[in-house]
Amino acid sequence: MTSIFDEAGKNIPCTVIEAGPCVVTQVRTEDADGYAAIQLAYGEAKEKNTSSPLKGHFQKAGTTPKRKLVEFTTFPDEKTLGDNVTVEIFAAGDFVDVVGTSKGKGFQGVVKRHGFGGVGMQTHGQHNRLRAPGSLGASSWPSRVFKGMRMAGQMGNVRVKVQNLEVLKVYPEKNLLVVKGSIPGAKGSFVIVDK
Repeated sequence: MTSIFDEAGKNIPCTVIEAGPCVVTQVRTEDADGYAAIQLAYGEAKEKNTSSPLKGHFQKAGTTPKRKLVEFTTFPDEKTLGDNVTVEIFAAGDFVDVVGTSKGKGFQGVVKRHGFGGVGMQTHGQHNRLRAPGSLGASSWPSRVFKGMRMAGQMGNVRVKVQNLEVLKVYPEKNLLVVKGSIPGAKGSFVIVDK
């Protein structure tokens, strides 16, 4: 993340995304596939790391192997196989949705994962249990812990969608998109930007 100043001098937190150029590698139609969509490919991949079926898929589109393939069912204009899609389809003031995989945080306790307050202050014989979850279930009935209780466990590393982020600036010569706010994932990870 970074920040920029607007015309009024207000500091706005934002994220810079490299969004293109993407190549149209497949055009799906209602007749052939049962639904209409276009498939975009992004990021250069080595020939030796690409499977033979994917090599043929990219050769059909007339492009080199790519790292990421994504389908879009709604797209602003008609595209044909091999077309380039650049960041110019966005304009300042547009609102976009960004989908990515959040940072994995491993196995975390209830205080970090769910915001529990812990057992409380160090009193009434509490020793080294300040971040413990406390009691979990009821008494002799139902004599078990209900499913779905918020407990310690794996945190992060899930698909996250952040909606309605405003596009602040577009730099077509560098294929950069500046959106207001934060997006999911670590630096350098792949995200999907959808209008």
